[in-house]
Amino acid sequence: MKLIVNGDDFGASSGVNLGIVEAHKRGILTSTSLMVEAPASEEAARVGSKQRDLGVGLHAVLDTQEPAPLQALERQLEGFVELIGRLPTHIDSHRDVHQDGRLLPAFLAFAHRHLLPLRGHCGIRHISSFYGQWNGESHPEQIAPSALARLLPTNSEDGVSELCCHPGYADEKLESSYSSERETELETLCEPVVAELLRQRGIQLTTFREVQRQ
Repeated sequence: MKLIVNGDDFGASSGVNLGIVEAHKRGILTSTSLMVEAPASEEAARVGSKQRDLGVGLHAVLDTQEPAPLQALERQLEGFVELIGRLPTHIDSHRDVHQDGRLLPAFLAFAHRHLLPLRGHCGIRHISSFYGQWNGESHPEQIAPSALARLLPTNSEDGVSELCCHPGYADEKLESSYSSERETELETLCEPVVAELLRQRGIQLTTFREVQRQ
C-alpha cells in the first residue's frame, strides 16, 4: 500500500509555504501543488526547490465560468515551468473545480496532452475528507491525529491513495477563511504517532513522480 500526502495551495502565502515545507521535513507530507499566479508563488518555487524529495504539481485556479479553460491551463502550465524549471508531477485544482462538468473535459484533455495524472481521474484513490471546516464552522476534531487514523488506508488495500491536506501557518496575507485549521493540520501531519501508524499499517509514502515511473 502506498500513500501520497499532498499539500494544496503552495504559493498562497508565506505562512502556507512555510507550513508545507515543515510538514515535508518533519512530517509525512510528500507532495504539494503550486498556485502559479498566487502572491507567494515565486517564494514557493524558491523554497520548494531546496526540498529534492518533495513532489510539486500544478494547483490550477479556474472559475467555473472560464470561457477558455484549456488556454488558462496552458498559461498556468507555462508559468509553472518558468518557476520550477520542469513539468509538474500531477495536476489538481483549487476547490476541486476540475470535477465540475463544465470544466472536466478541458482538464482531461489537458492532462492527456501532457501525460499528467489528474486528481481523481488517474487510478489513484483520492481521500478528500481530511478537512476541518464546513458551513462556516471550524471542526478541528476532524483533522486531529485520531481522525486521520480513521481515514488512512490499511495494508490490506492495494494500490496508491492520495491524502489531500492544507497545512500552513495563518498570516495576514492569506486570503482564505481556512486559517487556524491549517495550523492544526500541520500539527497532525508532524505528530510522531501518525508516522508510527503508517509504519504499523505497512503504508509506504510516495509521490506522483515515483508512481509515474513504475
